[in-house]
Amino acid sequence: MNYYPFDERKILYRSKLSAVASDESITLRLLVHNDAHCYNAFLLIKKDGEEFEYLKMTENGAIDNYRIFERTVLKDTGLYFYAFKYESEYGDFFVSKTDGGLGTFDRELKDLFQLTVYDKNFKTPDWLKGGIIYQIFPDRFYCSGKEKKNVPSDRFIQTDKSAIPEHRQSEKLKTLGNDYFCGDIKGITEKLPYLKKLNVTLIYLNPIFEAHSNHRYNTADYLKIDSLLGDENDLKELCKAAKKYGISVILDGVFSHTGDDSIYFNKYNRYESTGAYQSVNSQYFEWYKFEEYPEKYKSWWGVKTLPETVEENESFAEFITGKGGVLKHYLNLGVKGYRLDVADELPDCFLEKIRKSIKEESEDNFLLGEVWEDATNKISYGKRREFLLGSQLDSVMNYPFANAICDFIKNGNSKNLNETVLSVCLNYPPQALCLNMNHIGTHDTARALTLLSDTYRQNPDRDWQAEQTLNESQYSSAKSLLKLAAVVQYTLPGVPSVFYGDEAGTYGYSDPFCRKYFDWDNIDNDLLSFYKALGKMRKDCSAFIDGQYSPLYEDNGFLCYERIKGDVKALIAVNRSGNGREIKLDGYYKKAKHVLGVKPESEKLLLKTNEFCFIY
Repeated sequence: MNYYPFDERKILYRSKLSAVASDESITLRLLVHNDAHCYNAFLLIKKDGEEFEYLKMTENGAIDNYRIFERTVLKDTGLYFYAFKYESEYGDFFVSKTDGGLGTFDRELKDLFQLTVYDKNFKTPDWLKGGIIYQIFPDRFYCSGKEKKNVPSDRFIQTDKSAIPEHRQSEKLKTLGNDYFCGDIKGITEKLPYLKKLNVTLIYLNPIFEAHSNHRYNTADYLKIDSLLGDENDLKELCKAAKKYGISVILDGVFSHTGDDSIYFNKYNRYESTGAYQSVNSQYFEWYKFEEYPEKYKSWWGVKTLPETVEENESFAEFITGKGGVLKHYLNLGVKGYRLDVADELPDCFLEKIRKSIKEESEDNFLLGEVWEDATNKISYGKRREFLLGSQLDSVMNYPFANAICDFIKNGNSKNLNETVLSVCLNYPPQALCLNMNHIGTHDTARALTLLSDTYRQNPDRDWQAEQTLNESQYSSAKSLLKLAAVVQYTLPGVPSVFYGDEAGTYGYSDPFCRKYFDWDNIDNDLLSFYKALGKMRKDCSAFIDGQYSPLYEDNGFLCYERIKGDVKALIAVNRSGNGREIKLDGYYKKAKHVLGVKPESEKLLLKTNEFCFIY
């Protein structure tokens, strides 16, 4: 066996391979070869933004020709970084972090290891563990045919459900995002039996509040459901009916900005109330960041139609999080929580108020955040964030996994996927890790089928994107890769999330082309059956609730790993290399259930290129 000075991913060196609670100690061990003639070893550890503590380590045993030095620490909630130093007859040496979480000797201190310490009282909902999320863009899922009332006259209603979403202004489309396909809340209720067959446990709805664009990220009235989607009774009925199927519903909370065409800003005088744009005496004036009134104001990423809100403002925060506020209003209608748009652009104090507000209603309510990087060490607006330390989010959208899965399936980069998974498992609190939203496509990205196709191009112009289709051969090839991606997505730590229609064969480039109306008349039943089988597997195998991720083999396009929970194990192997791969399985899998892919022969598994195996 090879030994290193330190390996943050092995229990020999680190007594807990995840984040730790604030009342939980962790022991860190350093291995120093006898030939180093070491006489002192130190753990160098510091809370983020503070100075290092030099903690002397105690020698405690040996292994082969290595002496073991260890130090047990118990830390308060926060993010910590650490390394090691030892003194010897040859001088002083540091042990810093290098590739793969390994420690390396150097005369200078370099990269540091991370230790996340979360609040001992941090709890997340149990009901979503081992579940499946289904993300719906409401305007494009299913139209119930219910009469639409009080619809603004300036909207363009698209009657051709097979049409490509508009990406240019025209005579019929005065502004972008103004074409509506009339999917509605009642339509979602009618399709609950379909979602149940996929074993969905949570529906995540993109915004439903009144807004004057089809994406509805430019909120016009937080306390009103958009008229094309329905009304509060429709939402109540959806939540009530979904509950009978064991399905919960969360809403998209867009609080970093509103629309300029809103009851609060009212730039175009649509509303009778006095908006912030109209008067400095408006009750909403302090909700916004005017630089030169009224035309110059801060807006989301410079988009003038999306004026930024001042989340620290007491009036705004109370309106969103208070006793009669927006959050509690919809929770009382039956929703089970929120996904926070651009959570990394919301201040800590506001995130904490949001969590307090929804958890006051029920500890089982779920709070998901949009964060595109590792959420435990993310820096935004010059500040280290505290999303997963216990006072803010329950979990996040898992973009690190999404990017790594697609890279592996498209390019065979198994090393990056394995490294990414191990890093997230090490850094995240376990209760957040098992609830991460593991997507491979959302309303903000190209469809997985398009991304994985051999025709995919990065950042082409929209006119070109609008014309792209997949012929039969291209679709077949992309579908084979999507199945491989879905196998990985459904079996890594966290909760897989399906963007509506991916399971049925929907493809398209990014916004607006990823937001087509669900083609209910042309479902790919082979692909749908595959997703149903994956959903059943997650329901039947307890290893996917919160089981440990344990890699067995990773080599140049081939990845094999286990999920382990107690006595239950599942094995997943995917071969994206150019060669066949053969591995020997341990005796546990002699009696294992073959779920999908290639079936092992006794204790041997042989996978050709683009083949996979899934057993438990």
